[in-house]
Amino acid sequence: MPAETPESVDAVVIGMGPGGESVATELARSGLAVVGVEGRLVGGECPYYACIPTKMMVRAATTLAEARRVGTLAGSARVQPDWSPVAQRIRDEATDNWDDTTAVERFESAGGTFVRGWGTITGPGAVRVDTADGPREFRAQRAIVLNPGTAPAVPPIEGLADTPYWTNRDAVTATEVPESIIVLGGGPVGTEFAQIFARFGAEVTMIVRSRLLPRAEPEAADTVTQVFAEEGISVRTGVETVRIDHDGSYFTLRLSSGDPVRARRLLVATGRHTDLGALGIGTIGLDEGARGIEVDERMRAAEGVWAIGDVTGHGAYTHMSMYQARIATADILGSPGSPASYHAVPNVTFTEPEVGSVGMTEAEAREAGITVWIGRADIPSTPRGWIHGAGNAGFIKLVADADRGILVGASSVGPAGGEVLGALTVAVHAQVPVTALRDMIYAYPTFHRAIETALADLG
Repeated sequence: MPAETPESVDAVVIGMGPGGESVATELARSGLAVVGVEGRLVGGECPYYACIPTKMMVRAATTLAEARRVGTLAGSARVQPDWSPVAQRIRDEATDNWDDTTAVERFESAGGTFVRGWGTITGPGAVRVDTADGPREFRAQRAIVLNPGTAPAVPPIEGLADTPYWTNRDAVTATEVPESIIVLGGGPVGTEFAQIFARFGAEVTMIVRSRLLPRAEPEAADTVTQVFAEEGISVRTGVETVRIDHDGSYFTLRLSSGDPVRARRLLVATGRHTDLGALGIGTIGLDEGARGIEVDERMRAAEGVWAIGDVTGHGAYTHMSMYQARIATADILGSPGSPASYHAVPNVTFTEPEVGSVGMTEAEAREAGITVWIGRADIPSTPRGWIHGAGNAGFIKLVADADRGILVGASSVGPAGGEVLGALTVAVHAQVPVTALRDMIYAYPTFHRAIETALADLG
C-alpha cells in the first residue's frame, strides 16, 4: 500500500501548553491553517496540575493559618481542617475534572485543527503525530513550533521505581491529606506542597540535597526554613537519599547521614525534564542529548522551527512561555516586535511568606563582575510589618550595579511578596536609575514602602 500523502498546512504546533496554545490560536486567527498537537491536556501543566490548582491549595492553607492567628490578633477561634472542599474546588472549578473539552473547543473556534497525540519531527517541515487511531503525517509549509513542556523528573534512587510515590500530579488530585508525608526536594513545588499539607494536619518531613529554594537568595531560604520550623515541618538539608523502601503501608528513606525517615506518602519534587529524543529534533540537526533547545532572540531553533517554554531553559514559568509565544508568533507572521530579553525575569514561590525575585541574585551579580551595592529592609521592622503582626516574616533585598546606578536584581519576601515584586520588576526591566527610585513617593503604610527603606540602605 503506498504511503499516505502528508496533509499540507501552514503550521504545526507540538505541545499545547499555555504558550503553544497561544501561538496556535493567534496563527489560526491570522488566517493560517494550523494544527495543534497535544497528547495530554490542552492548556498544559499550569491549569490542571500546577499554577491554578496549587494556588487554590495555598489559598485554603493560608486561610487556616490566618484563622489560627485569631487568638493573637482578634479573640478566639476553633480551627478544624477539612480537605474535601479544597479537592472539590480543584475538581469542579479549576480542572473541570481534568477535562480539556472547553480548551479544545476554544482553539477550534479560532480556526485551528486539533489532533490528540504525540508529535515527532521526521525531517525539515515534516511532522508525524501518533494518535490512538494510527499515525498522521503533516507538511508544515511555514512553521513548526515546539512547546513540549516538561514531566516530573524522577531520580534513579535504589528502590524508588517500585514504590507508589507521588509527583505533583498525584498530589493535586489527592482527595485526602495523608497523616504523614516525606517531600523529596526543596524547590518551589516541594516547599509549597510541604506547607500546604502541614497546615492541613500532615506530619511533614523534607529531604533536601542542598537547601530550600536553592535558586533564591540564601536569606529567603533561611526565612522560609525558620517559618517551617515554627510550623512543625522538619527540614533535613545537605543529605542524599540512598535507598527507598515501601512495605505496603509506609515509605522508608535511608539517607547518606542520620536516621532513616518514615511516612505514609512520598512526594517526589526533584525537578522536571523533557524527552528531546521523542521530538525527533535530531532530524533537523539539533542535539537530542542536550538539556534543552537553544533558540535565538526570536525563538528560532532551526530553519522553519521555533521553540518556546520550559524547553528553552529560560525558566519553567507560565509567564515565560506566554512571553516567548508572543515573540514567536510575531516572527512567524512577520510582524514587528521586540526581541527576547531575560534580564528581568520574575518568579514567585507561593509559600507563606511568599518568595518573589527578579533579575540577578547577589551571588550571580558578583560572579558577573558587577560592582554590587546591597540594600535591605526587614518587613517586621517596617510600619506595615509591625501593624501586620503574626505572619509578618520577610524582607526586601535590592541588588544594584554601582557603576550604572541601576537595580539588576531584587527579592521581595513576605506577605504579598509576589505583588510587591511588581514594582521591583518594573525597576529592573526598565533600568530605572536608583536616583529616580529614591525620588518616588511610596504610599504609607504599605508593604511596598519597604522598598524605600531598602533604597536608603543601598550602598
